[in-house]
Amino acid sequence: MDNATFFLVLPFLLTFIYVFTTSSRRNPRLPPGPYPFPIIGNLLLLTNKPHRSLAALSERYGPLMSLKLGSRTTIVVSSPDIAQEFFQKHDQSFSSRSIPETARVMDHHKYSVAWLPAGDEWRKLRRITKECLFSGQCLDGSQQLRRQKVQELVDHVSRCCTEEKVVNVGEVAFTTNLNILSNLLFSKDFSQYDSLSSQEIKDVIGGVMEVRAKPNLVDFFPILRPLDPQGLASQGSVYANKLFAIFDSIIDQRLQTRGGISSSYDNDSSTQSDVLDLLLNINFKDESEFSINDMKHLFSDLFAAGTDTVSTTLEWALTELIRNPKEMERARLELTKSLQNNDKILQERDIPQLPYLQAVIKETLRLHPPTPFLIPHEATHDVEVEGFIIPKNARILCNVWAIGRDPNIWPNTNEFMPERFLDSEIDYRGQDFKLIPFGAGRRLCPGLNIAHRMLHIMLGSLIYNFDWKLQGNMRPQDLDMEDKFGLTLPRNVPLMAIPVKVNYAHL
Repeated sequence: MDNATFFLVLPFLLTFIYVFTTSSRRNPRLPPGPYPFPIIGNLLLLTNKPHRSLAALSERYGPLMSLKLGSRTTIVVSSPDIAQEFFQKHDQSFSSRSIPETARVMDHHKYSVAWLPAGDEWRKLRRITKECLFSGQCLDGSQQLRRQKVQELVDHVSRCCTEEKVVNVGEVAFTTNLNILSNLLFSKDFSQYDSLSSQEIKDVIGGVMEVRAKPNLVDFFPILRPLDPQGLASQGSVYANKLFAIFDSIIDQRLQTRGGISSSYDNDSSTQSDVLDLLLNINFKDESEFSINDMKHLFSDLFAAGTDTVSTTLEWALTELIRNPKEMERARLELTKSLQNNDKILQERDIPQLPYLQAVIKETLRLHPPTPFLIPHEATHDVEVEGFIIPKNARILCNVWAIGRDPNIWPNTNEFMPERFLDSEIDYRGQDFKLIPFGAGRRLCPGLNIAHRMLHIMLGSLIYNFDWKLQGNMRPQDLDMEDKFGLTLPRNVPLMAIPVKVNYAHL
């Protein structure tokens, strides 16, 4: 159901909902906000780009604002100081999650590191993901795999360059990220750049994300849950079952290779080829600690979080550099000092010596955060913040898009200016609340460090090897720079560009 149908269906349900909806009168101790209409609350104030409409409302009502979205009280945070209050000073009180209906499909919210409350089960999953995937030792050990997959990306773009073929930048970045993750987990590619034979897994993952991105009446009016009026839960169930069937097939094949569930590899790293082996070893030692079902839900989280976010950010970064050729040239000149001896792929160890490339990534994340509201938090009990009461079960949205566009924080806020970060200690690792695209506090994104590495080596390798001209001789300044709201914040129009070999004689 599209947005137009969404609002057509809404009036027919109002009478039914009204009987079960509490009074719309505002609690005087709530943060300021627009007065809600009966039943629907402030829903009509949202647009198809709620990050922008809520940013505009926050200019009127302040950086700590409350709204009534259907029957749910929602608190919107739109400044670094208030974000720090929520996710540092009161981190534990706001560490729970506001769970969307589509995350409940197959009881995913009961097993998901993304949606579980910050209790013992969640801590166990965080520990497992760190030990098997995201620790510094794990990341160092898998860097050759990432280098190989980025080399395949560069080789593909080189072929497109020779053939003067248009590249869908977001699509090839998604394929690269998907294969990096599938090889880390399963030692196999899930997709090919020029083949439709591997499209199924991409379509399934894309379907899961598309369903979760759609506005859902049930999230605003939980009383409608049994009706599933838009069919999103049933659609999500179809995609989730397909995804789990793929995981089941891979796990079954691996168990047959290992000789069954009772066969465990030893601690010799040469026999532990990928994350699946490590997780099966944990399962063998204590199935109650980590079951096959836990495994499949973890894989679902990793693919949902680890593919689209990185590819979307890379597409925005390259778009901004194409529109700003002086910044592109400066980044490329910096790379020439690190990429030597005909090496075309940036080494991860070189990232700390590339301050301008790092600034490009930071500036891209400021302007185009991949998750504009982060994953919604929820208050575990009534909490007083700035003299106001944040009630138990209130949904907390941190508008990182608005923080990144605040002119009181960022001079020339809408301009792409990587140099603003060159003499700045601001980073995006959750300590500086001016820039928190990966969140902060105990719910900081566990994949931040791998995303950091992938973004730099992919973008650095693409801009070092290629210049880019737009399809149809479009001028860079004519590029559509509108975004499209969803689970991530992709470009409204995909970046389609023709790669051209860089002539270093002119640099």
